[in-house]
Amino acid sequence: MAIIVSQIKTALEDSSDIEKIMEAARKTARLRRDEIERAYLIKSSVDARKRENIMLVSSVGFELTHQDKETAEQYSKREEEILRRTQNSRSAAQVKTQNEPQVDFEELAKQGEEKLPHPPVIVGFGPAGMFAGLALARMGYCPVILERGADVDSRVDAVEGFWKQRRLDTRTNVQFGEGGAGTFSDGKLTTRINDPRCGFILEEMIRHGAPQEIRYRQKPHVGTDLLRNVVKNIRGEIIRLGGQVKFLTQVEDIVVSQGKISAVKTNEGEIPAEVVVLAIGHSARDTFEMLMQKQIMMEPKPFSVGVRIEQRQKVIDYGLYGEYAGHPALPKGEYQLSWRNEQQRGVYTFCMCPGGFVVASSSEEDTVVTNGMSEYARDGENANAALVVSVDGKDFGGGVLDGIRFQRELEHKAFELGGRDYRAPAQSVKSFLEKDTPDLSKAATQPSFSCGVKEAELRSAFPEQINQMLEEGLRRFNRRLPGFADQDAIMTGIETRTSSPVRITRNADTLQALGVQGLYPCGEGAGYAGGIVSAAVDGVRVAEQIMKRYCPKE
Repeated sequence: MAIIVSQIKTALEDSSDIEKIMEAARKTARLRRDEIERAYLIKSSVDARKRENIMLVSSVGFELTHQDKETAEQYSKREEEILRRTQNSRSAAQVKTQNEPQVDFEELAKQGEEKLPHPPVIVGFGPAGMFAGLALARMGYCPVILERGADVDSRVDAVEGFWKQRRLDTRTNVQFGEGGAGTFSDGKLTTRINDPRCGFILEEMIRHGAPQEIRYRQKPHVGTDLLRNVVKNIRGEIIRLGGQVKFLTQVEDIVVSQGKISAVKTNEGEIPAEVVVLAIGHSARDTFEMLMQKQIMMEPKPFSVGVRIEQRQKVIDYGLYGEYAGHPALPKGEYQLSWRNEQQRGVYTFCMCPGGFVVASSSEEDTVVTNGMSEYARDGENANAALVVSVDGKDFGGGVLDGIRFQRELEHKAFELGGRDYRAPAQSVKSFLEKDTPDLSKAATQPSFSCGVKEAELRSAFPEQINQMLEEGLRRFNRRLPGFADQDAIMTGIETRTSSPVRITRNADTLQALGVQGLYPCGEGAGYAGGIVSAAVDGVRVAEQIMKRYCPKE
C-alpha cells in the first residue's frame, strides 16, 4: 500500500526541484519524516489553463515505515489513522491509499500443464511481439521471434538511404524492422488504457535505457534516437535468456491441421510450432491477404486518413503558454484536438510531434505515406501532427480487405501528385481553405518531409466528404489554438497508417483466433491496440495466456 498525495501545485520556478515538491506533499499529508520509508514522484503535468498563471501539478507517493514487531494488521490500522489525519486537512490536495499493481509471471507459469514440443513462435518484433517475447523468455519458454525487416542498425541505414536517394526497400523501412513502426516516431508512451501492465512496460523500458522521467511525466516520450537503443537492449536480454530473434525472415504461410497450428512457412524454411503469436503490425498487408486465403476469421475496422500539418514550434508554444512560451521549465507545446459532426464523423489530431519532422513512411512501391518523428530533445524548428478524418465501411466498402484497398488508392494518388519520385504533395493551409493555387513560398513554415515535397492541390487526393471535414477541423482548431491553421501552416499528404484497417477476430477469454487453436493475434496490426504501450500490454496479455496453458521448456 502507498499513500498518494495529488494536486500538489508549484510555481514554474520550483518545478525542477523535486525535493521541494515532495516536501510540499509531505506537509499536505501532515506526515512526519520518521513515518516515511520512501517518497517518489508519481505524475507531473503542466496546468496551462490560465496562461497568466501556469503551474506544475504533481502527485507524490509515500510508503510508510514498518515499526519493529508491527503486524500487518497494526500497519494497516496505522495507515488508516494517518489517512484520517490527512483527510481532515483543509488542503485542496487529494490523499488516498493505493495498492501497488503487480505483474506476477512466476505464478502464471506455475498454472501451465501442457507441454510444448516446440518453442512458441512470435511473428513480428514491434512492441507487441517484443514484450510477448520478453515475458516468455523470462519464464523459460525460449521463444523464436521472426521479423520480416532488418535489425535496427541496418534498418536506420535503409531508411536514411530511402530518404536521401528515394530508393525504397520494401523489406526494411519505417513500417518493417526491429521495433516496429514506433521506432521511427516520437516514442510516445501515453495511453488511455488503465492496466497494471502499463507500469511494467514503463519500468522495463527504463531498465533497458529509457529516461527515468517516463515514470511520472504526464505525456512521456522516449524519442526515436533513444528508442533504438532500448529495443536493441531488450533483444539482447531475450537472446541471453534462450530466445531467438531472426531478422529478414518473413512468414509466408501458416500450417493448420485439424483446427490447430502445426507450423509456419517462411522465406527461410518451415518452422514447426504449436503456438504462434501474430504481432504483425498494421502494414503487413500481404499477411492479411494470406490469412484471408486461409479463411482465418477477420473483420474490417474503421480507421482514419488525412494529412500531416506543420507549424513552427514557437507558434504552438505561444498559443499554449502565452508570455511563458520558452520558459525552461515548460515542455515543448503539445496539442490534441478533436471534433465530431452530427453524423458522428470525427476529425482530430493524432501522433503530435513537438520539435519533430515529417517522414516518408512508404512500405510499398509507388506510394507516398507520411508519419511524424522526433528525437528525445524535440529541438526541431517545426511541430507536426496527423490531421485525420475517421472513415468506415460507408467510405470504402464492407469487404474485409476493402480498407486496405482504400489506403492503397490514396497512397498511389499521393505518389502521382508528388511527381512519382516519392516526394510528397504539399500546400499551405491558407491555399487549401481558400481553394487557391498551392504556393508554399508565402508560408513561413518550411516543410520538413524527408524526401522533399511538390506543390499540389491536396483536395484532389480525397473524396469530398473528407475534404469538408478537414476544412471544418482546420477552422475550429485554429479558434481553439491560435496559430494551428494560420497562413504559415502547411499540409503534407498523405496520412493513411493511423491504425489497422483489419481486426483478426479472437476469443475474448483465451485470446486465440476463432477456430484455430494456438494462433494468438495481438497488438496494433491485429486490431487490439493503438500505440506503443497498449500494443506492448497486449503482447504481455497474450504471453500470460500461453503461460496459463503451457509449462516452460525443461
